[in-house]
Amino acid sequence: MVKDRVIETDEGIQGEFNVRIFDEMARRFRDKGWMETKSIIKSGLDSGVALEIGPGPAYLGLEWLRMTEGTKLKGLDISPDMIDIARRNTSEYGLKDRVEFIISDAKNLPFEDNEFDGVFSNGSLHEWGNPVNTFNEIYRVLKPGGRYYISDLRRDINPLLKWFMYFSSKPAEIRPGFLTSVDASYIDEEIKGILSGTKMKDAEVFKNVMGFEIIGQKN
Repeated sequence: MVKDRVIETDEGIQGEFNVRIFDEMARRFRDKGWMETKSIIKSGLDSGVALEIGPGPAYLGLEWLRMTEGTKLKGLDISPDMIDIARRNTSEYGLKDRVEFIISDAKNLPFEDNEFDGVFSNGSLHEWGNPVNTFNEIYRVLKPGGRYYISDLRRDINPLLKWFMYFSSKPAEIRPGFLTSVDASYIDEEIKGILSGTKMKDAEVFKNVMGFEIIGQKN
């Protein structure tokens, strides 16, 4: 039996120490090739101007830019501390001319209708304070034909895998955050129920080993 969801936070990751250890973990994931960049591209999101919701230290979006040609990215995060480190990492990649970061809440995106060719997000869905609003906002800011890719953990992850990932997470200070993120995440039936009440009701939801992927296109 899957235990009830425990809300983690809707304020993002704040504070110099928390941001630093999250950056260390994300950099390690990048170096090991454990990021979803290729899955995003494979889903058809491979050109134009994209929006990333909850970029954190920005490695996912920066790798997406590195693997695509002529693309640009806007990254929206609620945490000013994360935006600061994302900008430093962007300078390290030499991609400042292709990226813009905005501090804002995802439930009311500060963009025009039909502005983006694609929207993607990884690992932030469980922190959205109002997922219905955010899904509808994603649909609104996408151009007709624009694609979206949203992935996150699953609360019903295999317990053995959950604890393997817990003890594999480095630095060790990040491990409690991994558990609270799992506890705050959704199962696919819950996500399908939420999506059914949004303009993204035709999205496909795929389970994977660690979580799920939401993939679709604006009509």
